[in-house]
Amino acid sequence: MTDFSATVRTATAALRDLFPETPLQRNDYLSDRYGADIWLKREDLTPVRSFKLRGAFNAMRKIRERDPSQTHFVCASAGNHAQGMAFSCRHYGVRGTIFMPITTPQQKIAKTRAFGGDLVEVVLVGDYFDRTLASAQAWCQEQGAYFLAPFDDDDVIEGQASIGAEIMDQLGKAPDMVVLSVGGGGLASGVSRFLREVSPETDFRFVEPTGGASLKAALGAGAPHRLETVDSFVDGAAVARLGDRTFAALSWVNPENVILCPEDRICVTMVEMLNVEGVVLEPAGAMAIDALDDVADQIAGKTVVCVVSGGNFDFERLPEVKERAQRFMGRKKYFILRMPQRPGALRDFLMILGPDDDIARFEYMKKSARNFGSILIGIETTDPANFERLFAEMEVQGFGYRDITHDATLAEYLI
Repeated sequence: MTDFSATVRTATAALRDLFPETPLQRNDYLSDRYGADIWLKREDLTPVRSFKLRGAFNAMRKIRERDPSQTHFVCASAGNHAQGMAFSCRHYGVRGTIFMPITTPQQKIAKTRAFGGDLVEVVLVGDYFDRTLASAQAWCQEQGAYFLAPFDDDDVIEGQASIGAEIMDQLGKAPDMVVLSVGGGGLASGVSRFLREVSPETDFRFVEPTGGASLKAALGAGAPHRLETVDSFVDGAAVARLGDRTFAALSWVNPENVILCPEDRICVTMVEMLNVEGVVLEPAGAMAIDALDDVADQIAGKTVVCVVSGGNFDFERLPEVKERAQRFMGRKKYFILRMPQRPGALRDFLMILGPDDDIARFEYMKKSARNFGSILIGIETTDPANFERLFAEMEVQGFGYRDITHDATLAEYLI
């Protein structure tokens, strides 16, 4: 056993003071779909509903062992890392100051305070995370506290690697493939390093959201590279720059084994897992399952473990998730309709709709000085093929239209 795998085993044993190992469950639904033996490592079932507790606890444990006088910890986080640190602070009876963006949902703020109790103070600073992070680091230096990084820390990486140790013990053999989500890289670097040492035959796939592909960018540049823009929808993995330490641990990865998942397709997976399996996943937590579509031709008959990284989902976001899923599946479209301003024109349009077509959005601006008016209309249907018939009939009837479903600029302002 190497030094790393040995320390990971020690970290895994220490975690049992905090919570039992998370389940490794065979999923019959996914196994049947892909003709493989699909297992889900349920990190959404930790006390804070994500894997982040592992790294935060392990780092705090080792810091306390090295310096028992360290009793004040600071972090910057908009979600799971904050909750993991708060839980660890309560366990050790130490102070925690957690900086969060002002825009953080109240649900996440409340959970962080609940996990930390009187030992943890939440400080709301900045509209965006970069400002929050800078404030936290500056304040931490002034106070002489210890800054607990969310991913770019050797002890945090070691703590996340405990997932790999549990997989090996629970499965009883080496998996053929492990699918890992990537944000800052702590989970991916820790688990892959451990498993490469103890089961070198295991293959890996790394999954990022299309709008936050920091690992893909780093591998292409040969070093961590800051993305110019990041889509924040997959908030648990929308990281602009991979960590230095995590990149060092992942620099061996073949870029072809990094899968980019469209945000709207992740929504399809979230809705499907909720409706079919009753499993509540956050966007980042659904990525490993979502990526199975991309490796379907590579996993037949194989044992595959998907690490479900978290389930901190705010149900106020469910309408948006369902909306994006429907658009991705082609069952909902938005378009601007050019409507003749004559009596009966609207009725003529409505007669074109089929029995499975439902109007979900309708905004009409009549301008009396013009012969035509514009309508923003959204239509849901049960089969994407219904739109082909609808659009063909609209053209025959002389109704001009512009499909804006995937026009990001117009959709942002109109939908």
